[in-house]
Amino acid sequence: MTMTNFKQKDFTSKGGKAYKFQFPGMRAASQISDRTKNKHGIPQEEKLGDEMMKHVIVQPKLSWDSFGDNKKEFNEVITAAYHFLEGVDEDEDEGEENGNDQ
Repeated sequence: MTMTNFKQKDFTSKGGKAYKFQFPGMRAASQISDRTKNKHGIPQEEKLGDEMMKHVIVQPKLSWDSFGDNKKEFNEVITAAYHFLEGVDEDEDEGEENGNDQ
């Protein structure tokens, strides 16, 4: 039986704080996606925050109190973690930084 090493990504917020994201596996990612959405398929902020802090953001270990009253940092980190989980950010790592995404 082989142990699968899931991909990781280092993320630094605009506020300069460093985080490490880890992909939890395809099935877990699907389950997280299902759990975070309301009956209309729209992600819910509180559930999304819970799931990202529990399953995707692996360093540092975070809780709601970790962000204090910094909603901007919370939004940025949780959104980045969710995009990582969904594979949304993969293309950005390969050259979109210069604004040339043709």
